[in-house]
Amino acid sequence: QVQLVESGGGLVQAGGSLRLSCAASGRIFNINVMSWYRQAPGKQREFVAGITRGGRINYVDVVKGRFTISRDNAKDQVALQMNSLKPEDTAVYYCAAVAGLTNEYEYWGQGTQVTVSS
Repeated sequence: QVQLVESGGGLVQAGGSLRLSCAASGRIFNINVMSWYRQAPGKQREFVAGITRGGRINYVDVVKGRFTISRDNAKDQVALQMNSLKPEDTAVYYCAAVAGLTNEYEYWGQGTQVTVSS
């Protein structure tokens, strides 16, 4: 079964940067949207950023101007460049993909921990 695998998490001081990457373990056909979500302790999982196959991008307001999502369609990879990190960005970050003619397939990664110290 194809899975998404994240990498690049870690511990960083406030104001620092991290780059998260996500790749599929196998070929996924017709990926429409690739996204990043995050879940902080005691909170619900929330949308962070998403990018369509055509390059249309959306961010949650609290990361606009600090995070940048990018995608390599040929490799089924998505990245999240995170700059000016804040302690409130601390969370487990998940990669997600929606595929199929009617977005009927959904894939998730296992998550990677991002910790921002003050």
